[in-house]
Amino acid sequence: MPLLEPKPEALRPGAADSTAPDRVPDGRAAGTPQPLRDGLTALLGPGKVLWKVSDLVKYASDASPYRFVPQVVVLPENIEDVSAVMSYAREHGRDVVFRAAGTSLNGQAQGDDILVDVRRHWTGIEVLDGGARARISPGTTVMRANATLARYGRLLGPDPASAIACTVGGVVANNASGMTAGTTRNSYRTLSSLTFVLPGGTVVDTAAPGADADLARAEPELCAGLLALKAEIEADAALTARIRAKYEIKNTNGYRLDAFLDGATPVEILRGLMVGSEGTFGFISEVVFDTLPLDRHLSTALLFFPSLTAAAAAVPLFNEAGAIAVELMDGNTLRASVSVQGVPADWAGLPKTTAALLVEFRAPDEAGRQAHEEAAREVLRRLELVRPVASVTNEFTREAKVISGYWKARKAFVTAVGGSRPSGTTLITEDFAVPPSRLADACDALLALQAEHGFDAAVAGHAAHGNLHFLLAFDAAKPSDIDRYAAFMDDFCRMTVERFDGSLKAEHATGRNIAPFLELEWGPRATELMWRLKQLIDPDGVLAPRIVLDRDPRAHLRGLKTIPRIEAVADPCIECGFCEPTCPSHNLTTTPRQRIVLRREMNRQPAGSPVQDALLDAYGYDAVDTCAGDSTCKLACPVGIDTGAMMKDFRHQRHSPREERVAEISATRFKAVEASARIAVAVADKVPDKLLQGLTGLARRAVRPDLVPEWLPEIPGAAGGGSPATTREGASAVYYPACVNRIFGGPEGEDTPSLRQAVVDVSARAGRPVWIPEDVGGTCCATIWHSKGYDDANAVMANRIVEAAWGWTDAGRLPLVVDASSCTLGIAHEIVPYLTEANRELHRGLTVTDSVVWAAEELLPGLTVLRRTGSAVLHPTCSMEHLDDVAQLREVAEACAEEVVVPDDAGCCAFAGDRGMLHKELTASATEKEAAEVTSRHYDAHLSANRMCEIGMDRATGRTYHSVLIELERATRP
Repeated sequence: MPLLEPKPEALRPGAADSTAPDRVPDGRAAGTPQPLRDGLTALLGPGKVLWKVSDLVKYASDASPYRFVPQVVVLPENIEDVSAVMSYAREHGRDVVFRAAGTSLNGQAQGDDILVDVRRHWTGIEVLDGGARARISPGTTVMRANATLARYGRLLGPDPASAIACTVGGVVANNASGMTAGTTRNSYRTLSSLTFVLPGGTVVDTAAPGADADLARAEPELCAGLLALKAEIEADAALTARIRAKYEIKNTNGYRLDAFLDGATPVEILRGLMVGSEGTFGFISEVVFDTLPLDRHLSTALLFFPSLTAAAAAVPLFNEAGAIAVELMDGNTLRASVSVQGVPADWAGLPKTTAALLVEFRAPDEAGRQAHEEAAREVLRRLELVRPVASVTNEFTREAKVISGYWKARKAFVTAVGGSRPSGTTLITEDFAVPPSRLADACDALLALQAEHGFDAAVAGHAAHGNLHFLLAFDAAKPSDIDRYAAFMDDFCRMTVERFDGSLKAEHATGRNIAPFLELEWGPRATELMWRLKQLIDPDGVLAPRIVLDRDPRAHLRGLKTIPRIEAVADPCIECGFCEPTCPSHNLTTTPRQRIVLRREMNRQPAGSPVQDALLDAYGYDAVDTCAGDSTCKLACPVGIDTGAMMKDFRHQRHSPREERVAEISATRFKAVEASARIAVAVADKVPDKLLQGLTGLARRAVRPDLVPEWLPEIPGAAGGGSPATTREGASAVYYPACVNRIFGGPEGEDTPSLRQAVVDVSARAGRPVWIPEDVGGTCCATIWHSKGYDDANAVMANRIVEAAWGWTDAGRLPLVVDASSCTLGIAHEIVPYLTEANRELHRGLTVTDSVVWAAEELLPGLTVLRRTGSAVLHPTCSMEHLDDVAQLREVAEACAEEVVVPDDAGCCAFAGDRGMLHKELTASATEKEAAEVTSRHYDAHLSANRMCEIGMDRATGRTYHSVLIELERATRP
């Protein structure tokens, strides 16, 4: 065992709740039962079978209020693997549930037997017909698909609020729609073709020539049965009329029986039935969408009304005027949205009765936009709007930033309201539709019903389509709360069906919480047809039992999850999964959501239980060590939950007092540490890489892998010891070279200056000279210690750099320009909590500017570009995302190159200072997709703005990255 191996005991929860009814029992501590594990391992290989109890727990939760712990999780890589798993399940009497993003709100992504992760190995998009169509793998997120399609002026029809995380396969399987899809732009209407695997292993490509003949040979009974059901439905005029009527409004409850009316052949029928089937009919392995035009001329308004019913009454007017989106938000939703960055703080003071409509018009050209705006003005003249707080304008805008802020608040509905719920409560998200003309009545009825059952719910929805969402919070550990929820659901479902003839699920699909009410909505005749259909396609009941069809009237009350209290920074999490795609470790160990899910299970367990011990043993590496600490999860989370900060705090808790003292000494004596590091790098540059790798490998095993970096061949030589000559007199800014650029050299050559020289030269060339203080040595942004959770050392350096910067900048008169984006973030934001009160006051007087922003805003106007490279690919760092200066990176790059590309799969490289040297597998996993995109073609330049990230990308791609400031110096050099 390594000398300084941390003890899991340091992270054991202080006060676990042993009464949680849904805690994992002690008998599950060993993970997957051995026979099941051995059988699937022999079938698929060990790398495709997850069996530890920590693996099972982290997959047990999705965005719904349900929780089912699987027996095993498998990671198929191809159709053959999927077919093999389904065959195994049939032969052994087991069942299978497919899971992609886990953003489903009704428990569709959960199962208590074999869970199949169809996200990890199932990504990719191929653009067809100039963007008119797109072939997409099911694990691809909607946002990722649209990023590629945007280059062709196209987008997908479905636009769910969870587009950042939800996958195309899940969207099709649930027929999810969103803000603008309605009944005409959803998956059912815009799907060109799909490929799927039936429970018996038959693969069907609905676009293949002879698909029906092939299916008839492989599945004759299925084909005959589908045609017989079609004839039976079409012979019943009343049933046919009822089916057509049900889909005049949004409806995802039950199976798409209109597929029998729209399809003429078994393959055509199956193509329609697979949409919205929630994984109960087969596995969707590929889809081809007919895409839609991306109209870029927008006009948008957030309009405030005195009441929910007043807002609802205005919806038909905007529909008639041609609005593509009319989104409703009630007072609870608006007030909760203040937790979303950018939302006006005065919304917290909105009257509870207030409601708002987010109205958007889109046009392909300016003339179309002007026509829409005139129609909107006519509607506004007929409305009585209110301005209850100062930030309300009630005006249409074309400003992209303002429009983005409106949509950010709207899309955060579930997470913002969920994040503000009482701690320890479970969140229920309901979704229903009524005829749009009945929307105001439905709002009145819903509010009355909520009050009757003691719920103070939040309401929002796609008002243009009569589709409302509402959220309820209750404590799933209290039987009385479950009874109250059950009574509400009974009354709500009867109200929706009997009073409004509505859909109990408009776009979230049936799922576990509406399955018991399916017959209430559809009636016994249609419901029995659905049961027969399931038996026909999946006679062995292998796929997703009880997710669409369930005869148990209390099935929606089974598997409700408790939400134990955990660390304050993460306690508001509703486990939505928005954070997962952006997390560097999401394909290696755990995601932010899974880190939280595992922590909650520890708190469900009694102290010292076998399950808690097993979770703690795995948590150190899986959660704490392999967290890059970049906090991109905070950016993706609508309410800003920073799981990276929680992991840094856990690192701090694992430190021994001796470790903390050593770290503090290193900060106190950092000038000597810096000089020693530069000498060590210089010496190492003359030693063979293999020898250094061997020596550091031995040290890592002896001390601790998370403390001793591994030598990597991509590590550059030492930086020159001195800084370029500069003068304080006449300087426009203080230039602070980050310690990483004072220790490590760059890709310097005859034609390539050091970064420090480049910044000095290009600034002088633009008439904005900079000054480098002589005493920068021994100072740092403190990120070295902050990222590892060394709080005392962090405080030492945080206060030192602020005091030094105050003197260098003449009490804040000059800006401080920092040449590494992570260091800019550190000095500008991350050090603040560690400052003394006096130094916080000094910090408020400083202007900390990233060198990329300095170049874009201060230097470019004064520079003449004399030469440009042909093509450049950019790696925006995660710190740039936090600082919101990616646009400036692109601006500087576009001055230097004819073609500038940001990869669609660009993300955090996870090198994270030295974390890529401590856990090189983390960077390899985090950069895999971006590297594949970068190396798929030639680029003349590979640009970024952080030396350690450049090293990480060098390693990932085999290309040489350098700072965009160096490229700017080359482009403007006389």
